[in-house]
Amino acid sequence: MVTRYKMPLRRPKSNKNPPILSHEFLIQNHADIVSCVAMVFVIGLMFQATSPVATLFVTMQHNVTLGETEETDAVSFYTYGVKDIFTTFFYLLIAIVIHAVIQEYILDKVNRKMHLSKVKHSKFNESGQLLVFYAVSAGWGIDILIREKLVTSISSLWDNYPLAHAYLPFIVKFYFIIQIAYWIHCFPELYFQKVKKDEMSSRITYAALYIVFITAAYVLNFTRVALCMMVLHYTVEFIYHLARLLYFAEKTDLANTGFMAWNVLFVIVRVSCITLSVLTFWYGLARTSAKTMDISEGNFNTQIIRINCLAALCLLQAWMMWNFITFHLKRRRERTVTESSSRRPLGGSQKRKDKKSKVKKDDDSSEASPPGTPKTNSAENGSVRQRTPKSKRGQ
Repeated sequence: MVTRYKMPLRRPKSNKNPPILSHEFLIQNHADIVSCVAMVFVIGLMFQATSPVATLFVTMQHNVTLGETEETDAVSFYTYGVKDIFTTFFYLLIAIVIHAVIQEYILDKVNRKMHLSKVKHSKFNESGQLLVFYAVSAGWGIDILIREKLVTSISSLWDNYPLAHAYLPFIVKFYFIIQIAYWIHCFPELYFQKVKKDEMSSRITYAALYIVFITAAYVLNFTRVALCMMVLHYTVEFIYHLARLLYFAEKTDLANTGFMAWNVLFVIVRVSCITLSVLTFWYGLARTSAKTMDISEGNFNTQIIRINCLAALCLLQAWMMWNFITFHLKRRRERTVTESSSRRPLGGSQKRKDKKSKVKKDDDSSEASPPGTPKTNSAENGSVRQRTPKSKRGQ
């Protein structure tokens, strides 16, 4: 009698460490890789041979010394140029590292306690990252407005153009470099965070809008009016994402109050931005308008540039407002349909069937991805379809 022994089935070996230079390896270790690249530039400052190249990336470039006399000391200002590309690249790396630190040590820990779904997890991470950025940017921008005394007189937005506008203090130039670097870093983060395709279009849209408008204001020396608009916009967006996070934390009453405040302030900020645009480009800068632009002096105050800037800003605000109105109209129609259907008398089997279909629809709607706010430009929420009450809008 022959006894046959069966070999036990072997469990597949778990490959916790992905192959080097694979996509999974880059995604898991992108923060360490990027931080090492950034450290190369920092260490380069310590050696005389590499210091000129490292300085090109780390410090602000295109500095100009003005006002040097026997009685007064020289004052350093900054303009813009091609070398700003290297500086922007370095701070783009810093933005990626900070993004990873916030994600790992704050957002991931909170997510584990809240047990959110995959879609809500993605929305929570997005709002968490933007909340920190908007809070820092708005507070920093307010500090600059107070230091540069731009809040005491609205005429300071266009007075002494281009001389007082082309030469920027260090803090103003640094602020705009950080802004541009942050919004550029949103594109590689789509890969590092494994953002789904249906969420990419919205995020790319509002990141691209930020880059275009902030860079245009920086290059055309309209930084003062741009700074005022960014502070207003970032403050409102901070309130929105704070309310959204409160919704995910099931603080319904606080979230409802935050969304109501955002609804009111959103309209006020849109009107304020249009008002600042008209005052600056239509009235203020028109007094010292030039026939042709002078790149060497940084004078872009020509009629065609002013009109195009005014039209672009007004169209942007109108587009955001249109999406905002469309969003609320859709919610109102959906709420009306839901209320009317709930009043219809149904049989027992039909009630159970409709109840199951309603639960299924609610689950599907709760997993639906947002179109991508400019949230950022908050008006893009206008295309979000939600079947929840107003207090649950952050979903």
